[in-house]
Amino acid sequence: MSISTRIPPAEVNGLYGTVTKFAARRMIGKVPDSLGVLWHHQAVMKDAMGLGRKVMRWHELDPDLDSYAVMAAAAYIGCSACLDLNYFMAHNEHLDEAKVREVPRWREASVFTPLERGVMEYAEAMSQTPPAVTDEMSAALLAELGPAALIELTARVAFMNMSARMNITLGITSEGFADACGLPPLAARPVAVGSTA
Repeated sequence: MSISTRIPPAEVNGLYGTVTKFAARRMIGKVPDSLGVLWHHQAVMKDAMGLGRKVMRWHELDPDLDSYAVMAAAAYIGCSACLDLNYFMAHNEHLDEAKVREVPRWREASVFTPLERGVMEYAEAMSQTPPAVTDEMSAALLAELGPAALIELTARVAFMNMSARMNITLGITSEGFADACGLPPLAARPVAVGSTA
């Protein structure tokens, strides 16, 4: 086991375990160590993974904008596992890797368009507690994206918040998916003024 989680991983076994491990290998090339943590409550694991597969089938939002949004939310929340996996998936989906690697420091990076910046600002604002999305943010994105894509953006960021907060709370961290395919390290997120990080 290469990770140290707050709940010790269980052995992923049985017929359902074999199927789950096969699906993981097919999707991401290996069985993530964190699967054993979620194996303790297979109904939660199955439903979360099922919802994740459904989210991946939505298509109203541009794939690049989707990737930037969920990674901006993950970076804001601090989920290294989410950033790693989404960087890896962006590579596999042939998205703009140079831009994707800059998402954690999107405010300082000069590679993003105004729309891309608006999407990441919205994702971060949604990820605050309480959410800090303004009428102006929503109106600007509604005009640029249309209602269906804005609803999808909102739902994707909400799903990332659920996943990121669950991973962090359980102690699930990056497993090096991006490293395994030779991607350069993600840009470091600047430390906010007054932050203890």
